[in-house]
Amino acid sequence: MDKFKTIKKDEIAEIEEKRSKFIANIFYVENIEEVEKNIKQIKKKYYDARHNCYAYIVREENNVLKKFSDDGEPSGTAGSPILNVIEKNKLCNVLIIVTRYFGGILLGAGGLVRAYTEAATKSVEKAEIVEQEIGYELEITIEYQDLEKLKYYCNKNNIRINSLQYGENIKCNIEMPKVEKENILPENGYNTNFVKILEYKIIKEKYIRK
Repeated sequence: MDKFKTIKKDEIAEIEEKRSKFIANIFYVENIEEVEKNIKQIKKKYYDARHNCYAYIVREENNVLKKFSDDGEPSGTAGSPILNVIEKNKLCNVLIIVTRYFGGILLGAGGLVRAYTEAATKSVEKAEIVEQEIGYELEITIEYQDLEKLKYYCNKNNIRINSLQYGENIKCNIEMPKVEKENILPENGYNTNFVKILEYKIIKEKYIRK
């Protein structure tokens, strides 16, 4: 899988069903550590809620990891419907947590499935869907005079500059889609079409959001 759909940024949506409030938080996540961190934060934020049900699909290296939790709701009425929403929309690297504040009226199994599905769906509808594809994290070294040229080129070609380290020259940590690697990295020597690259090092292969 070289490409898949994900979300651009975290969003929140809310519905009410027979006095019960359902708050759906959708997160972009890159690994299980980020999943666990977001679940902890939501449980802390909504500490007085009865349920924090969730589902996620995460791609780590060559493995696709998925899991759901009903968090005390009847089996199959919360986590699984949330996961179904993620799968139906063909999303990856996404975590959805739906928090429920009980309103005093029982919804029944069917009502719970519908409510958790609707809340999760609304969070997806609110989020901006983007493509994520295989790419690289690199470190390149350039001269000071080429920094603005580099920034301009990166801005136009979906290359993200993560950090700049200033010394005798400038070391730039950047991320780019696989297709851009051939354009930015020199084949012979260190002169490219747009800037002189003094040194470069491929740090790792990773998925890049477009």
